[in-house]
Amino acid sequence: MILTNIETIPGKTVVEHFGIVQGSTVRAKHIGRDIMAGLKNLVGGELKGYTELLQEAREEALGRMAAQAESLGANAVLNIRFATSSVAQGAAELFAYGTAVRVE
Repeated sequence: MILTNIETIPGKTVVEHFGIVQGSTVRAKHIGRDIMAGLKNLVGGELKGYTELLQEAREEALGRMAAQAESLGANAVLNIRFATSSVAQGAAELFAYGTAVRVE
C-alpha cells in the first residue's frame, strides 16, 4: 500500500479510482498525564504525553484509512490529509482521509 500526501506518484499511472477513504480515532490520556501536562504549562516545554497521544492517534487513523482502501481493492491512497478536533473535555479526534486508487 502506497500512502502519500502528493496528488500523483512519480513513475506510476492511476488506472482506477475508488473515491475518498477515511479513518479516525478519538483518544484521551489518563488523569496522571493531564496533571503532568498542567504542571508543564507553568514552566513551558514539550508536552510529551500529548505528543505521544497524537502520534498514536495518527498511526491508528492512517491504518484504518489504509484498511478501508485495501478493502475496496486500492493499492495506494493519494492526497492524504489529517484533521483534529476536540470532541470532549480531554479527548480529541484525529481524522485521516485521502483518495483510494489503483496504480500501475
